[in-house]
Amino acid sequence: MTSDEKVLGWDDEISNDDQGAFEVAEPGEYSFEVVNLVRGRHNAKQDGKIPDCPKAEVTLRIFTKDGDKVDFKHNLYLHSRCEGMLCAFFKAIGQRKHGEPLRPNWANLIGSKGRCKVGVREYSTSGGEKRKANEVKKFLDLPESGQTHQQSQVDEGF
Repeated sequence: MTSDEKVLGWDDEISNDDQGAFEVAEPGEYSFEVVNLVRGRHNAKQDGKIPDCPKAEVTLRIFTKDGDKVDFKHNLYLHSRCEGMLCAFFKAIGQRKHGEPLRPNWANLIGSKGRCKVGVREYSTSGGEKRKANEVKKFLDLPESGQTHQQSQVDEGF
């Protein structure tokens, strides 16, 4: 959950008419921050590409050129078929160095920062409505100079 979100109680008053509309950022390279992590399970029956396995659903926050924040979810599947994407993610946030084994530190994931290439995918809702959402196309390695993403993001709104 982000800092402005909260769990509602059964007897709480509600008043926000927003139906969950969200902004979609233009494709490009962005700095991101991990703002949430939900541990879950992937059900192979949903897509058939990846077998049943644990998954980490991370919420990434990026900032557009206009300074608007855009949050979107990205699934990290804990399966050998997706090991390359896991390694790329942990290299992007500075937890892993290229070619070195890593035991991910999930407890320190929230607040981690990195860079990624973001795209836009189109999909249809169960009611046939066409929608767009952001997706990670590629996680980008830390700068070669030894500078961390956290240091390079001072000028980018983080």
